[in-house]
Amino acid sequence: MISRTAVMLSPRAAFLGVIGFLVVAASYALNNLIGLIALGAGMTMIVIFAGIRLIAWRHTRTIGSLKDGLAVLIDKDPAPSLLSDREGVVHVSNRAAMDRFTASSETVAGKLANVITTPANVISRMQNKAEGFGSAREDIVTRRGHVRLVVHRVGDADFLWRLEDIADRPASARGADGINLPMLTASRSGTILFMNEASRRLLGGRVKSLDRVFRQLPLVSGEVHEVDTEKGTLKARVAVIPGATDRQEIYLLPGDHAGSSAAMSDPASVFEDIPVPLLRINESGAVTACNRLVRDIFDGQNVSDRMMWDLVDGLGRSVREWLQEAFEGRARRQAVFLRVKNASPEVFLQVTLTKVVDDGTASLVALLTDATELKTLEAQFVQSQKMQAIGQLAGGVAHDFNNLLTAISGHCDLLLLRHDQGDEDFGDLTQISQNANRAASLVGQLLAFSRKQNLQPQTMDLRDTLADLTHLLNRLVGEKTTLSFSHDPSLMPIRADKRQLEQVMMNLVVNARDAMEQGGEIRIETEAVVLQDDLSRDRATVPAGRYSIVRVHDQGIGIPADKLTKIFEPFYTTKRTGEGTGLGLSTVYGIIKQTGGFIFVDSVASVGTTFSLYFPVREHSELTARAIPAPVVEPLRARADGVVLLVEDEAPVRAFASRALQLKGFTVIEADCAEAALDLLTDKDLEVDVFVTDVIMPGMDGPSWVKKALEDRPDVRVVFVSGYAEDSIADNQASIPNSVFLPKPFSLTDLTTTVHHQLH
Repeated sequence: MISRTAVMLSPRAAFLGVIGFLVVAASYALNNLIGLIALGAGMTMIVIFAGIRLIAWRHTRTIGSLKDGLAVLIDKDPAPSLLSDREGVVHVSNRAAMDRFTASSETVAGKLANVITTPANVISRMQNKAEGFGSAREDIVTRRGHVRLVVHRVGDADFLWRLEDIADRPASARGADGINLPMLTASRSGTILFMNEASRRLLGGRVKSLDRVFRQLPLVSGEVHEVDTEKGTLKARVAVIPGATDRQEIYLLPGDHAGSSAAMSDPASVFEDIPVPLLRINESGAVTACNRLVRDIFDGQNVSDRMMWDLVDGLGRSVREWLQEAFEGRARRQAVFLRVKNASPEVFLQVTLTKVVDDGTASLVALLTDATELKTLEAQFVQSQKMQAIGQLAGGVAHDFNNLLTAISGHCDLLLLRHDQGDEDFGDLTQISQNANRAASLVGQLLAFSRKQNLQPQTMDLRDTLADLTHLLNRLVGEKTTLSFSHDPSLMPIRADKRQLEQVMMNLVVNARDAMEQGGEIRIETEAVVLQDDLSRDRATVPAGRYSIVRVHDQGIGIPADKLTKIFEPFYTTKRTGEGTGLGLSTVYGIIKQTGGFIFVDSVASVGTTFSLYFPVREHSELTARAIPAPVVEPLRARADGVVLLVEDEAPVRAFASRALQLKGFTVIEADCAEAALDLLTDKDLEVDVFVTDVIMPGMDGPSWVKKALEDRPDVRVVFVSGYAEDSIADNQASIPNSVFLPKPFSLTDLTTTVHHQLH
């Protein structure tokens, strides 16, 4: 491309110089050959010069046509576009630019001053790139969102600038720009972070701090403040709304003498268009005014002239008293959670009150925020805490109840030893024993929910386990209900307690049967899945990996959505009174979780319910592990010998265990706590063969005192007894040699057999 500098050399002087040279050369042309050569060179220079002039003229004409074409092209471009020279002076602005840029500056930097924080640096950097590469582009994060600034070089010294919005602005900014109400966002320190279009028009451009706008600081929400505008000072009522991260939104409402500003001329219209739900309440508690967003919250109803306590319920206190305290100035200015009456589904509001006084009449301005999602998350958190607390309570109750059942069933066994079947009391004692066992089963369900039951996990194939259950499950469902199975041939084995897994399947199938009063089909399906990523649902996260899934489908009445989150709670049931205890699904939940699996439920009213059980699979290396030979059980002799140190804090349990062991010939030494047991063992002459000790006791627990005692008596065998699960002492028991675990409640035979096997 030809440089414009060459075109601008003095053309007339150059032309006269060439003519002069030709005249001189011609005078010598007739005399010698050199003159002829000089004449030819001069003619050549004239031709070259004329060509340069022609090219420069055509270049200038092309550039001018290009600029005219660009002006027409960008005029209807929706993005603001500017055509400037190398110095940044704007020669052409399209309509979008004139609407977007309110600054009166004639430079690109001045136009972009309200958009970019440091426009001069950005423009210089991009212009240098455009001169070298023909164009440049930068994405810039502003207070109002993301913009893209693009520049193209036009000709030798002109540049076309184009500003594009590439991302939606924040919701608050987007809503604020859509209203004809001045709005500012400021930090607690007074720095203005955002101004909408209405505020920039009112104040004459971008302002950086609140002290440049308001004459009196700090701002008081609901009060009238003087505002310095481009056209002078006016009064405006200020609404200050606390925001996130210590920010606040400031709205300028019409004051008592707001002036004639177009942006502030219609109070009713301004109140209606405020992008936050606002309503006004008089001293009697009636709503005197509300804007459009408030009506949206109440399903389009106009709540004006209605009492506030007819619209919302207080969570724990009276709405009437809360409003009265706010009018009297005794209420703290903090948000209060309220529930919208007769809303389905439930809607919760976070309400902040501000007292304002107009012409001596006090009223409250209420700012409403939809807090439904927040309260839902809070309810889920409370629910998880409640489930954990119920689990701990169930475990504690089960532990204490197991002690009572051990004493009841144990002493019943002692009585049965003195009565034969012909005795008239034998039947009564048998009933007591059987009901004690039923009570132990009920306690086992509580322990299952609290995940503290005793499991005996083994590696199993779900298809074989379900096949073994088929006959029993078919008897459970009855004649009106059919049971079908569908298995995935690639299903991998799992590790679980077979007896407990059978209990899970029976509970789910019985619930499915009860949900179909008219009969139907229950489908049990298995599937092998591989989760590439974590699966998150129902407040649980299933880690990535391989799983075997069991699904139980029914065609029943379904479970209402508002009850789905409660069905695993103990004693909660959707069945009629007397038809269920509410422990079935809580037992299922506890067993699945203690096994290391996950359970989810999907239900549609009048369509059916599906329970999905996720079990982590066991790899082949685990299946081929060396089998441990089963211990050889020796027959229990009629009488045994040996010394047993029995440590149990519950007196009835200790009395039963002592008598049971003595009846079998053992010498029993009793202690009611760990400290007493250690005192007895200080006698070096005392010989003890077996320690029988409770795990949880006041003071020192069972594993702790046993470890200390084994330092001097390493050969003594140990039997731990507890109403809690074996998992609770698994780590301690693993570090104690020659120890076994006996869960409560245990019978006379269970106790004596375990001690005998430990001794022999």
